[in-house]
Amino acid sequence: MIRSKVALISSVVLLGICMFLFFPFPNNVLFQARSTFMSFPISNQDGYILLGIIASVLFIMAIVLLAIGMKKYRLRSIVIVLIVYAFLPNILITMYQETLASGIKAISYDANGTCNFEYVSEDFLNGECRLVLHNRSNKAVTFELEFLDSFFMEDELRMESLMNLAGPHQMTIGANQKKSIYLKELLNVSDVLKHIHGGTSNGIHVKLIDEESTRIF
Repeated sequence: MIRSKVALISSVVLLGICMFLFFPFPNNVLFQARSTFMSFPISNQDGYILLGIIASVLFIMAIVLLAIGMKKYRLRSIVIVLIVYAFLPNILITMYQETLASGIKAISYDANGTCNFEYVSEDFLNGECRLVLHNRSNKAVTFELEFLDSFFMEDELRMESLMNLAGPHQMTIGANQKKSIYLKELLNVSDVLKHIHGGTSNGIHVKLIDEESTRIF
């Protein structure tokens, strides 16, 4: 079943290096990414990301070594490794958050938040955002919530971050609580040079801020 233990061990080591380089905690490693491979950012608004390209190459080498190391069940083994690699970081993060993490490090976000903006007048927009945050610790967590713009917006148009005009948004989530957050604001955009005049955004990015640290989702 095993052809080469050296190849298998090398594959595991390379996969570990790849996961270490782009472990999705405490911040979203794909934030600002324009193109990705697996969990690796390949390019952003500034161009190609060398470390992400290197990690992608190492990942491919790890899969090739896995195939070389197996005498039988190669395809099955590759599929299992890909599934484990995709889910293991989230499992490890959840275990950490439910045992050792405190403050905003214990907060998780499913990245399914949405924002909608409606035109009111030249100087005003109605902004409405929904997202769900989960405090996995045994203590209540208080923080400030900021909205971050998508880097796919052209000409540096502000969209999601317009909600910060009505901030700061102070939040408290109870121990082991999953909280649905809904914000609806009348936004004065008269001093904002470049902004959208209406539209909807899905999978919004947010920043959490407390007295000690920040996190980007």
